[in-house]
Amino acid sequence: MSYLEYFGLELEPFSNAPDARFYFDSDQHSQALLRLMYAVNSDKGLAVLVGGVGNGKTTLARRMLDTLDEEKYESSMLVMVHSGIDPEWILTRIAMQLGIKEPAADRLTVLKQLYERLIEIDNQGRKAVILIDEAQMLQSRELMEEFRGLLNLEIPGKKLINIVFFGLTEIEDCLKLDEPLAQRVAVKYHLNSFNVDITKSYINHRLTVAGAKQAIFDPQAIQAIHNYSGGVPRLINTICDNCLFETHIQKGPIVMPKIVESVAGDLGLLQQPGSGFAETGYQEDDLGEIEDMLDRLELK
Repeated sequence: MSYLEYFGLELEPFSNAPDARFYFDSDQHSQALLRLMYAVNSDKGLAVLVGGVGNGKTTLARRMLDTLDEEKYESSMLVMVHSGIDPEWILTRIAMQLGIKEPAADRLTVLKQLYERLIEIDNQGRKAVILIDEAQMLQSRELMEEFRGLLNLEIPGKKLINIVFFGLTEIEDCLKLDEPLAQRVAVKYHLNSFNVDITKSYINHRLTVAGAKQAIFDPQAIQAIHNYSGGVPRLINTICDNCLFETHIQKGPIVMPKIVESVAGDLGLLQQPGSGFAETGYQEDDLGEIEDMLDRLELK
């Protein structure tokens, strides 16, 4: 018997794999999406979403992409998987994502193709939107200059392309590589980790979506999960998943604080004292420690 059957669940509630069914519309996620959509719908050009490791940037990026109806938007999302990309790759990939089937080999011709395609999209009454996830990987001035060049594709009184960066706090340093680009950021929003009340709501939300019919976590267990995770959604998922599995193995009725402590020890999180994170979420100085945790768990 799996823990899903044991607890009467229909879905795995705490997987870190993207799943739109489990999207948690916290107040800050709602506020972030509201601002990013404002930037796009007002043709502001460049917007930035900044957040710590595991705080839900990719989840929000996917949510925004799903929100962009193809009848009104020509949109796409690019994920920067490493820092070795070059401006030519970026330009060509964006051209392809916006519907240019055969981008030219030279940069100037690609820009001409892209401008003509953007005019076509605008004539259709739609907006061109490119979402860049893991934007902190854009670590060269040349890349920043390329994005500035793309934002120069405009007609009188209107920009033809909107770009949204989703990245770790290092994206601030990337933007500083090209000060004129940094000055063009029209909207910026920071995602923080959850406080204890939001952590509770988050856990209960995912359990409800998964089909839970009754409480599965003791209230003190949820407090402990918040303390060990620092309110970071990805770590909350990992701890909760392991807690459900361990409680199932031990045939317990619900997840208790001792199970959470045991799981936290197995995951290497016990060096964080029970009250090591502020109830409003981790502080900026804790980011390095959380990154180390996620590296150990191979979740970064």
